[in-house]
Amino acid sequence: MGNLALSTSFFRTDATPSDPVHSESFVARRICNGVMYYYTPMTAAENQTVYVAKDSPTTADLHPISSSVSSETLSHTAISSQQHLGAASHSRPLLLFFSWLGAQPGAVAKYRDLYLDRGMDVLLVQSSVMHFLWPQWGLNYGLEILNILEEPPFTDRLILVHASSIGGFTFTQLLTHITQQPKQHAGLAHRVIGHIYDSLVVGSLDHMATGLGKTLLPRLEGFIKTTAMLYFRLFKSQTADIYENGVQVFYNSPVTSPALFFFCENDAMCSPAVLERLMDFWRRRGVSVDSRKWKKSTHAAHLRCHPEDYLSTLQHFLNSLSVPSLQSNI
Repeated sequence: MGNLALSTSFFRTDATPSDPVHSESFVARRICNGVMYYYTPMTAAENQTVYVAKDSPTTADLHPISSSVSSETLSHTAISSQQHLGAASHSRPLLLFFSWLGAQPGAVAKYRDLYLDRGMDVLLVQSSVMHFLWPQWGLNYGLEILNILEEPPFTDRLILVHASSIGGFTFTQLLTHITQQPKQHAGLAHRVIGHIYDSLVVGSLDHMATGLGKTLLPRLEGFIKTTAMLYFRLFKSQTADIYENGVQVFYNSPVTSPALFFFCENDAMCSPAVLERLMDFWRRRGVSVDSRKWKKSTHAAHLRCHPEDYLSTLQHFLNSLSVPSLQSNI
């Protein structure tokens, strides 16, 4: 099958529960399965009238949402009615956060709150391992997300992408549709003001198989890896060939705004040399690329392992984007 020059990561990490949420009251609305929208109401009056429905948008069992509500609760809620979307400023930038596989609500909240506190709204996109194992489903999911971003309340808004683990793979699925139908979707690529990649898997199918073993059944890592490699060979046209196409799409991404990469040397799912070649390729294309590499860290958990360094690098990157609402201290 040959080696893949680049593949995006789909692996979770052993993230610890987050501290209590410290942002002001916010609204959480389930857009569809796997997609949650978070935004801060515009006024104090709106702040006091934000409600969430536990079971459905029509249930009478309503409870106010605030920063004191647990992230676990928020991950299983939907906003009570469409009218609350009017409270969000459609002029605010949107953080499109593609999380890693199996990300716990507490861990995701740390990233969500970083951007809510910066005056951005957050669209959280969570992926399934089946989106990777059967890429056509991932492509379908990518198109669903793309369609969401092209409809109110997200139409024409500036977008900042932050992709971690399987999120990088899912974002590549969006890029695939943009590449295949540029007249229909090119506008979205131009709306992306910056893209951040945390723990991409770079290398070959072997890196993917290694990640599956570490993610699904760590105690049977070797068996899972061997099985995955056999699966990739048996279903080459439905898996490996599509991955390779995604590699080419990512290398020649229609998104050319500034990029930031977080990675480490001891990540078994990443070849730093290959990743650095990718970054050099993008620079030759005219893309502004920044990066932060650590000798030792944990896959998809650099924020937890190196919080000050991570936040300082992120702050510098956001300041470089020349978007006033992003240029306060984290």
